[in-house]
Amino acid sequence: MRWFEMSRLRSAMTKGKRVGPEMVGTATPKRKRSTTVVKEEKSTDPSSPRSTFHTFPDPADVERLRSQLLCWYDQEQRELPWRTLAVTESDLNIRTYAVWVSEIMLQQTQVATVINYHNKWMKRWPTVQDLATATLEEVNQMWAGLGYYSRGRRLHEGAQKVVSELKGQMPRTVDSLLKQLPGVGRYTAAAVGSIALGQVTGAVDGNLIRVLCRLRAVGADSTSSAVTEALWSLANTLVDPERPGDFNQAMMELGARVCTPKGPLCSRCPVQSHCHSYHKVHVKQEKNSRKLLGKQDRKPDSLPDIEDCANSGTCPLCPSEPWDDALGVQNFPRKPAKKPPRAERTLTCVVIRHGEGGEDEFLLTQRPNKGLLAGLWEFPNLLLEEKSSDLKQRRALCAQISGKLGTHLTENMFQYVGEVVHIFSHIHQTYVVHSVCLKDADTHTHTENARWLSRSALQEAAVSTGVKKIVKLYDSVDGQKEQNSKDGKRQRHTGTKNDKKPNSSRKAKVSSATSGGRQLSLSSFLNKVKDEP
Repeated sequence: MRWFEMSRLRSAMTKGKRVGPEMVGTATPKRKRSTTVVKEEKSTDPSSPRSTFHTFPDPADVERLRSQLLCWYDQEQRELPWRTLAVTESDLNIRTYAVWVSEIMLQQTQVATVINYHNKWMKRWPTVQDLATATLEEVNQMWAGLGYYSRGRRLHEGAQKVVSELKGQMPRTVDSLLKQLPGVGRYTAAAVGSIALGQVTGAVDGNLIRVLCRLRAVGADSTSSAVTEALWSLANTLVDPERPGDFNQAMMELGARVCTPKGPLCSRCPVQSHCHSYHKVHVKQEKNSRKLLGKQDRKPDSLPDIEDCANSGTCPLCPSEPWDDALGVQNFPRKPAKKPPRAERTLTCVVIRHGEGGEDEFLLTQRPNKGLLAGLWEFPNLLLEEKSSDLKQRRALCAQISGKLGTHLTENMFQYVGEVVHIFSHIHQTYVVHSVCLKDADTHTHTENARWLSRSALQEAAVSTGVKKIVKLYDSVDGQKEQNSKDGKRQRHTGTKNDKKPNSSRKAKVSSATSGGRQLSLSSFLNKVKDEP
């Protein structure tokens, strides 16, 4: 079934209309749309703008925008697994759970990356009850490589809470989603509520911030409370009461594929006629063209005026910086400069032993249950301090590893491997990698948060992308050492053979030339050598 057909079906069902067979091939289970409407609240903030420039005062404009956007979405939307479930799944509990999982995964992560993770997740834990019975170790293992690992932990905690405190029933309203599920904020609650439950509410994520700021020329700091509340008010005004989930996803799709951060495709925008930013760029381009052609004295009768906020001097939504022609619509939104990530260097040691089955095994330790990369497994490491010497810190890491293994290591056993850089959202991490190869296969761990893993088990374990980068570096260096060793042996072997050949040949020629026990003349000697086969 085509996506626009499913959307028409859902819309007709919501309105209570009968859908004939000429519209769709098969009917999907009927979904009840919540009658809960999030009303636009009038701001009581004295700094709120009196001008309507940043809003949609005309209801007819709102209706046109809804129609244009949803028509585009019905034709252009991507087929995503959670969207399919939101349309076809009749079980409200499963539908809400599936959309909740997708929204948590999509936080700070691209759609293309999430698709495979969501499919694997739903295949393994198709219901909230299934997820509640999983262990945190299994959840971390499934989440490995997706980043921001606290998200998986909160999903797990939320599932356990739903089963133990809510009798296995997912929350059914935006407010209850927000209050009862850990890790669910204002946007996630609104997205799940509108998409899975049909609640009429706007949902403002990063894409919506960009789209709305450009539509209504909101140029102030997009993280400020004034802008945040103004955008939520706009979203609640625009959302289609008949298709709230589709409308919010259409806005997200528009921001992801057309109204992009860089290189926006304004010519393909279905709501271009409503965009203050595009209008301003267009008018400025026309005026600049007239100036270049020497027609600045002509009255631009056909050229509309550039509207601006009447209170631009005091309006909390207007930009504080001047318009930049080079940026065009990218003048909106304006974001504060990000703080550069702090730099950290971590001494890391890849400890290896030969396993009983002949396969190499790696020593890994588990991180604490709170903080960065909580509960994941990693190689033994130590945060490097500028004031401490390298030798002292290697000794400290040796002592740490020795304690976990109940053996004695020295810093002289460390072999330098190289450095690996991994960028977190707020940390520029450099791993200074060393390795230690232990000959004793009976070396056992003496602490609960340490274990030996084979190479194949390591690939499936709950480890971060940084750990996988370290393994890749170690393998490349180890492989190069092995190749150099083979090349060295081959060169030595080949060199000895080649050295003997010319000596033997030379001796044979001289011996043949001087045979007969008498001295030959120079010409005879040369002729004799020349005639040698």
